[in-house]
Amino acid sequence: MNAPPCIVLGLETQIGLSLVRELGAAGVRVIGITQDPQAIGLASRYLHEGIVVPEARSPALLAAIRAVGERYGPCKLMAVAEVNLNWLMRERSQLGQVEALLPAPAALATVLDKQATLAAAQAVGIAVPQSIEPLPGDDLAALAARCPLPAVLKWKDPNAVAPLLAKQGLDLLKAEYVYTQDELLAALRRYAPLGAWPLVQEYCPGYGLGQFFYLHEGQALRRFQHRRVAEWPPEGGFSSVCDAVPLSEHVELQAKSIALLRAIGWQGVAMVEYRYDPVSGRAVLMEINGRFWGSYPLALYAGAGFALLSYQVAHGLPYAAEPPLNTRLRCRMVATELKRLLRIWLQPDKIIDRSFQRRPWAELLRFLADFLRPNVRYYVWSWRDPQPFLRDLRNLLRVGRG
Repeated sequence: MNAPPCIVLGLETQIGLSLVRELGAAGVRVIGITQDPQAIGLASRYLHEGIVVPEARSPALLAAIRAVGERYGPCKLMAVAEVNLNWLMRERSQLGQVEALLPAPAALATVLDKQATLAAAQAVGIAVPQSIEPLPGDDLAALAARCPLPAVLKWKDPNAVAPLLAKQGLDLLKAEYVYTQDELLAALRRYAPLGAWPLVQEYCPGYGLGQFFYLHEGQALRRFQHRRVAEWPPEGGFSSVCDAVPLSEHVELQAKSIALLRAIGWQGVAMVEYRYDPVSGRAVLMEINGRFWGSYPLALYAGAGFALLSYQVAHGLPYAAEPPLNTRLRCRMVATELKRLLRIWLQPDKIIDRSFQRRPWAELLRFLADFLRPNVRYYVWSWRDPQPFLRDLRNLLRVGRG
């Protein structure tokens, strides 16, 4: 492909690595930028040039991005992390000849605010969990008495609240489960010095169902979906094992997801995440991730790569909107699976969702059997590009020795 290069900001995880592999395999010169000199994406054979800038979201990083534009001419930039998308949104006028691929500011603000996302979803007919947002001046005891139980506490904008929590010496909890009014009240009072509280949401049973889209001018040019087979932490988080799901399933839900993204004015890639209960058939919206997602390698292996499409649309190049998909695939992250097995077998007291059903032997047998299945792929390992896996292994061993 005789076309401008592309910058990928964030090479530390399988997400950035997959973007490098997808673009590089198509002939795009990929310039990767990372904070970490040991980032796995730096080891990929598909990377044209790697740049390490230790200071995140800094003047030095801006200078490095501008320098790429001065060296290569006008080019696009894709970012992996939401915190970098936010930063690029603020600094987009300082990027020189580089254009970051970003959604509209108002759309990004909606996606980063869980309460605003849920309100937009309700407006297009999507089921959402009952949610209550405590506010300054609320009687916490009275609020706890009327909240649904069991409940899950989630921050509506984790990136924004993280520094405030750190100043108070509090950990950022992605999800906290409470089962009684006393537990809920104790959790809410913990955040009283902060003057801000997480959303209190009803607990929704089922498994994670992710639907993925690329929207351009209101049209969904590409779709993909998966179900979470195993998660880290075990009670719910990100996929450690996931299966592709044919587009012929959950068709009505796909249409609602697209309607939601259109309603908020979204452009580009997005993941619409649900909790799907196969017993009742009810799908409840959890959130929208307005970025490339953690299980992105599965989409790439299945033939639904979104990075090259993003690049082609940005440059006005021809693209295949709906390529044939291999939906018989499973994708897994073995290192995370091992942590999960350790938690299930030896640390069950650390599983914070009391309704989680431990099946230690079934989990172990599935883990071993997946090595023999012909349709299994891996988040990092690739025969065509083995060096990132070896670097990841060295990084894990280094952490273990530390």
